[in-house]
Amino acid sequence: MKKAIFFDIDGTLLDYFGGIVDITPRVKEAIRSLQKEGHYVFISTGRPYAFLNKSILDFGFDGYILANGAHVIINNETIYSEHIDIEFIKNLVKELEELNIQYILEGEYYSYMKKNFKEFYEFYDTVGVSKELIKDEFSLDEIKTYKIEMMCPNDEVVNSCLEIVQRNEEYDYVNSIALKSFELYSKKNTKATGILKVLEHLNIDIENSYAFGDGKNDIEMLSTVACGIAMGNAEDEVKKYASKITDTVHNDGVAIGIEEFIFNI
Repeated sequence: MKKAIFFDIDGTLLDYFGGIVDITPRVKEAIRSLQKEGHYVFISTGRPYAFLNKSILDFGFDGYILANGAHVIINNETIYSEHIDIEFIKNLVKELEELNIQYILEGEYYSYMKKNFKEFYEFYDTVGVSKELIKDEFSLDEIKTYKIEMMCPNDEVVNSCLEIVQRNEEYDYVNSIALKSFELYSKKNTKATGILKVLEHLNIDIENSYAFGDGKNDIEMLSTVACGIAMGNAEDEVKKYASKITDTVHNDGVAIGIEEFIFNI
């Protein structure tokens, strides 16, 4: 029986701030073992396509759930995408610019950020994001945004970011891998909704689904799949929603989880 396994990136497969900038050999071998058995392996991430680094793109995953479920790709074909309302984005951008808050609009293929947002560009350099798919000239009327990320470098701006994201009930937010950066996305789309779309498309029963994650935006998928596996480095709140807990990203937790909870069942 074919299984579908979904992997978060940051804190699960990679840890840029901790020095893991490529999938480790043991984890690569474990994931390839799943593929050799005929199972499907997917990335499930808050990142948009433009933020996928070379090591992820070159690995050979069967598809991607991107922007927290707003964009789903299987075998290089987009099977689902839903952008945020354009008028909402225009009003939000106006408010962010009035507050001098740097932001990036994350689209289906490209992401969009003004050239003068130097601190944000420097941050993305540290997490392996290429500038190749970031456009600095764009019209809000012509682009589709799946997720927006804001840089909040001090407590005053953090409070402004929180006030903005908490004011809009149709949207949710998560602290990104940068301590003072916030991601805003539609509540309608989560990693879990993306997983359900993949399972339906491939005609795989949910009882044959697994997911690995460590962050707040992994909670839905960990509690939706048949076996949600939290990383050892996940926060305790996230671990509450998992069926199993594996080792940390630095101790090849994904490989250990595959060996113990998928092959050894």
